[in-house]
Order: sequence, then C-alpha cells, then structure tokens
Amino acid sequence: MTLEIVQTGNPVLRTVARTMSAEEIRSPAIQQLIVEMRDTMRAAPGVGLAAPQIGESLQLAVIEDRADYISDFSPEQLAALQRSPVDFHVIINPKLNLVGDATAEFFEGCLSVEGFAAVVRRSLSVRVECLNERAEPITINANGWYARILQHEIDHLNGTLYIDRMHTRSFTTVENAERLRQARTIEQDLE
Repeated sequence: MTLEIVQTGNPVLRTVARTMSAEEIRSPAIQQLIVEMRDTMRAAPGVGLAAPQIGESLQLAVIEDRADYISDFSPEQLAALQRSPVDFHVIINPKLNLVGDATAEFFEGCLSVEGFAAVVRRSLSVRVECLNERAEPITINANGWYARILQHEIDHLNGTLYIDRMHTRSFTTVENAERLRQARTIEQDLE
C-alpha cells in the first residue's frame, strides 16, 4: 500500500516532528507504517521519505538508494557525486553532526516539492546517532551523496525543506535541472 505524499504548503512539513519511545517504535502500528513508507518511497521513486511527508509528525525516515537508480550514471558522474547504492534502512529520533568543513553543491529534488529542483550546499561527511526500526541505538557515518540524503531527510524531521537552503537562482523544473546537469557545471548555473 502506498501513502499520499503531502506537498509544500502543508503545515506538517514546517513542524518539528515528535520523538518516539522504544515501545512506540516496536508497536505494530509503527512497524506497519515503516513498511508503507518504504513502499511509498520506492513507488515514487525516491531515495528517502520522512514521516512528515506522509502527514505524520514523527521523527522517522526511511532511506534507500538502489543500484538501479544510478545505473545510467557514468563512473565519472558517480565519482563526482560520491554516490553508491545504500541499502534500505530506518532512522528514528536522529541526531545529526556535521563532520569537517568540506561541502559540495548539487541539485536536489524532493517528493514534497514535486517537479522542481535546486542547487543546495551540504556537508560531505556526517555522523548520525539514532534508533533503528527495532529501537536499537545505531551510529551512521556517511560521506558524499549518502550524507546528503541523511541531511535532507533529517531536515524534514525538523520542519525544513531544501528550498530553505537552496541557491535561489538555481531553482528550476526537474526537466531543466537534468538538461543543465548534462550541459553545464553548477558554477555556471549560479552565475
């Protein structure tokens, strides 16, 4: 079953989501919600989905960057993005720490800002302390595109959208962003 993805303008996207207890995380209702969020993310398709995006103000997100999503990228593009497949996993009640000063600027889109993309500066390395779907504490050390996905999804849990962080002159349709990516450098897009 797939869920409706709410779009920008819905107040739930601008609210700090509430944390969950271990008992709540392990409840049948939350376990079912995780399955439905996974199915919704895959159907969209997307690489992450936060609970506020389906109207639930919970500190919960699902993430997966499948190999088939990046199969059309050249090795050079994957290296530039520092992107590789990421297995499905769940983050709950995450605490994000940026590691180092290195950043990168790339186009981002969002399932809740459908049809648009913009260049966003993100940290290249992060450390996330959170709970998994069994309410077990885990630590994730991520770099490159995976770090970007984590930052994007955790922003959702804190009421922030990528449009709050974007270079406004780069805001465009997804189709135009794809054309720009193929024809120009990001630096040229920001001129």
